[in-house]
Amino acid sequence: MSTTLPFPRTPALVAGFLARWRWPTPGDVVALLSLAVLLLFLVAAVQPAWLAPGDPLAADRTALLSAPSTVHVFGTDALGRDVYTRVVHGARPSLALGFGAVALALTVGTLLGLLAGLTRRVVPTVILRLTDIGAAFPELLMAIFIVALFGSGMGHATVAIGIAGIPYYTRVVRAQALQVRATAYVEAARSLGLTRAEVLLRHLVPNALRPVMAIATLGLGSATLAGAALSFLGLGNPPPAPEWGSMLTQARSFLTLGWWAAVFPGAALTLFVMSTTVLGQWLRRRLEGRR
Repeated sequence: MSTTLPFPRTPALVAGFLARWRWPTPGDVVALLSLAVLLLFLVAAVQPAWLAPGDPLAADRTALLSAPSTVHVFGTDALGRDVYTRVVHGARPSLALGFGAVALALTVGTLLGLLAGLTRRVVPTVILRLTDIGAAFPELLMAIFIVALFGSGMGHATVAIGIAGIPYYTRVVRAQALQVRATAYVEAARSLGLTRAEVLLRHLVPNALRPVMAIATLGLGSATLAGAALSFLGLGNPPPAPEWGSMLTQARSFLTLGWWAAVFPGAALTLFVMSTTVLGQWLRRRLEGRR
């Protein structure tokens, strides 16, 4: 008497799993490594004491511009402060500026892009003209102009970089909204009797915002780099607080005597920008259906 198994046999399960399995591409591996690096920076920003329990402002007068050693892994700066501790603690203001600027640009740019893409006549025209004016200036130059008007500081630098990035998000979201509005499934939803609000919330807005995650990841690196540039120019986070840009500007006068004081903050900034760029490009390829 034969019995029917409630589940497929083990070979069938393995065959089905192997049929669906796709080996990760080199791009997937690099993206995973970039994600791990990004998570490490996030840990440094949220809980810097886990990685560097020392005081970033503590100065050792007996070890001025000390080279990297077992005591000071990244060496010390011109005031005897441990460079490794300052690099780790400098992740918080640097990343806070980048995340804050991206959040501002993303929120305002998405709202303006949706308005420009889903409305008609006067509103899109006004938004596009303002966007053209903002896009006519490089983001960093626009940020410097805004900071010069309202003053330097961490908050003003974050707002300035965020405002400078609004035109880019507005254009991308508007183009995506126009593309989604003309698709067949939106027309089908309308023909089925869905209200304008239902079509907007169920179909237009979610699909129009699909590329935003990849764009925001790419923009995070550029915003953090712009914030470091403002701090390097003395318009961002003021010393002695640890911040990658301000650390670079303090170390530039001692490059021949202590190169490590500038190299390690610059390497941290470069590594963060590279990881966000690689991860953002990987997300964009995945959203476009490419591996």
